[in-house]
Amino acid sequence: MSGDLRAAKKELREQWIETPSWAYGNTGTRFKVFRNPAAARDAFEKVEDAALVHRLTGVAPSVALHIPWDRVDDYAKLAKHAADLGLRIGAINPNVFQEDDYRLGSVCNPDPKVRRRATDHLLECVEIAVAVGSPLLSLWFADGTNYPGQDDIRARQDRLAAALRETYDALPDSTDMLLEYKLFEPGFYTMDVPDWGTSLAHCLALGEKAKVLVDTGHHAPGTNIEFIVASLLRLGRLGGFHFNSRFYADDDLFVGAADPYQLFRIMNEIVAVGAHRPSAGVAFMLDQCHNIEDKVLAEIRSVMNVQEATAKALLIDRPALASAQAGGDVLAANGILTDAFSTDVRPLLGELREEMGLDPDPIAAYLRSGYGEKAKAERAGGAAQGWGG
Repeated sequence: MSGDLRAAKKELREQWIETPSWAYGNTGTRFKVFRNPAAARDAFEKVEDAALVHRLTGVAPSVALHIPWDRVDDYAKLAKHAADLGLRIGAINPNVFQEDDYRLGSVCNPDPKVRRRATDHLLECVEIAVAVGSPLLSLWFADGTNYPGQDDIRARQDRLAAALRETYDALPDSTDMLLEYKLFEPGFYTMDVPDWGTSLAHCLALGEKAKVLVDTGHHAPGTNIEFIVASLLRLGRLGGFHFNSRFYADDDLFVGAADPYQLFRIMNEIVAVGAHRPSAGVAFMLDQCHNIEDKVLAEIRSVMNVQEATAKALLIDRPALASAQAGGDVLAANGILTDAFSTDVRPLLGELREEMGLDPDPIAAYLRSGYGEKAKAERAGGAAQGWGG
């Protein structure tokens, strides 16, 4: 085995990909949620599903929570349950978009009482992060407007800044704030955090612990996401990813489904500066709501796709690439990238899993385990948790 392959295996062994609790509950589109009898019914069962994904892949040691979907009476008990299964609690995600009060927005709402309610929920999630030892508070706001003149755009930014400041100041030293952005939906005219520039502007005003969260499905068509990633890395403000995929608009398909080359191009920028390592502090999180597919299986597939893109990026001949770039050899430089992308890294990852004591094929291992059928039998008839559940 070449030194490059040995080095790639070492890096891949230490990879950390976080799965989301909401992927394991009954979630779907705004038109229909198809209930799955194997869907987790509470936060404890979601943790169990996430722990299985980690056992099969070896690189998914944390699970993100969504509040209030995952609200429990005893968060220390939930954290211990996760730890007993070899897992830790990851990012805490507040929900300020499903209540009737938030029809005109949450922290940007023109009504100060509604803004207070929303901000109090953010502060509640800070307390939960402390209780479970979470390093991240991950924020996404559905706030926006549908029509010109509906509200004062600048005033809404001021309201947003005030809520973010109050929440940021409440964070413990051990927890960072990530601010996600979304181009459209549900606001058809404006979104209050529509792009990475708006998110970055608020983060820069808040302080070093505030960073931008890049969701790979939330951009205008044709957007060069890897440019955004490179720019945020340069500024030290890339907090992490919500990996998913989309074909036309919105997201929630498993990562790499629509454009695996884009995923590779993103990982190229990440690997080039060593930001794929957990020590770099960039969170690699999945954000998917599976509607028609097996939920655990879809998460396994997503984890494997991120692994494959990372492995290919690790195999890029960096010295040759730098030489071609410096010499202005356009085709050679592009060829070095496409050669790495065309490399079949599945045998490499299979070997790595065997060395880690895992089955080389996590999907086959899951199907053989009977876990899905057992979950259907045990969870049938229960009230499912999650969006539309």
